[in-house]
Amino acid sequence: MPKTEKDRYLSNSLIRGLEILKMFDASHSTLSLAEIASKMGVSRTVPFRFLYTLQHLGYLFQDETTKRYQLTPKVMELGFAFLNTMHLPELARPYLEKLRDQTGASAHIGILDGAEVVYIARAATSTSFSTLNVMIGSRLPAHATSMGKVLLAFLPEDKRAAMLEKIELQSFTNQTKTMMKDLSKQLDEIRRIGYAVSNEEFEIGIYSVAFPIFDRDGVIMAAVNIASPTSMINEDMIDSQIIPAVREAAIALSGYSK
Repeated sequence: MPKTEKDRYLSNSLIRGLEILKMFDASHSTLSLAEIASKMGVSRTVPFRFLYTLQHLGYLFQDETTKRYQLTPKVMELGFAFLNTMHLPELARPYLEKLRDQTGASAHIGILDGAEVVYIARAATSTSFSTLNVMIGSRLPAHATSMGKVLLAFLPEDKRAAMLEKIELQSFTNQTKTMMKDLSKQLDEIRRIGYAVSNEEFEIGIYSVAFPIFDRDGVIMAAVNIASPTSMINEDMIDSQIIPAVREAAIALSGYSK
């Protein structure tokens, strides 16, 4: 990314501290000093001060025996502080519950953050059908999910182009779009028809449909979807029940920003 005049105001210490927090995920719930240094591409002396500061502030915990670091619940305050500034999750609850009851599928709302969809609201079914533990705050790849694709499709063209340059088209199933030209063509079609489908593109056996949620200025701000086992739906249900229900929820929720 080309540097701008304002880049001189960037705080490298803050950037590195946040980069360290983002290293922890479901696959890396604990990390050693050496592992963190390796991920940063520096010697072990460099991240020590950042780790000590994050530990002092309460965002990291170090096991005295293993000397490995892990996140503490305090990091959740950052996410919840953001969610508390948004009215949409609270307003969406009855609409998601209605959508769940209409379709028999889990209903969600997500927003785009870089190349990922962040789940900010959900109404789950009583039975778990997915190997995924999709909760509020979960992050899934935009290019392989219905909400992610609809969020990408309705971005202004320049923002979409810039975003696609950053996305790594990782394959999750044999249905995942891993060629940029194929994904771009699909996004154009999604924008034309008004909604996105993910048919086993992220997880085998899972089908989802998503529609965009617009703010009062007509700018996309979020997406709403349902996700269901493929074994529980058929083409008639999709056309006659699922798509109309998700569309209705998206229309009802649009305009709730600001």
